[in-house]
Amino acid sequence: MGLFGKKKEKIVDLSGRYKIQEKKAASKKAESSSELGFLGDMANGTSSSSNISWDNDTPSKDYAQEKRQRLTKRLLEMTDRMEDLSNQVYHLKQRIEVLEKKLRINFE
Repeated sequence: MGLFGKKKEKIVDLSGRYKIQEKKAASKKAESSSELGFLGDMANGTSSSSNISWDNDTPSKDYAQEKRQRLTKRLLEMTDRMEDLSNQVYHLKQRIEVLEKKLRINFE
């Protein structure tokens, strides 16, 4: 029983549009590969001679991991610099307040 005594059994399926888009993309891909012949197969990643194994995945993964590590290191350094600058600003504010009190200046 639903809220306020109404029974709801309707189910909304939102995957229909997604399935239609997938079918359109697959048909466009098939059309382009048939128009280009063997070049279309190469573009789609399929080949008649599947005996060839390319070892390009390993260097790209290593490169991506190295790049990610460098980015992490740069972000950590930038965060540290920002914290240092924030501390410097805080100390400068404190010094200004001390000087204002010594000079009896009231800017408020």
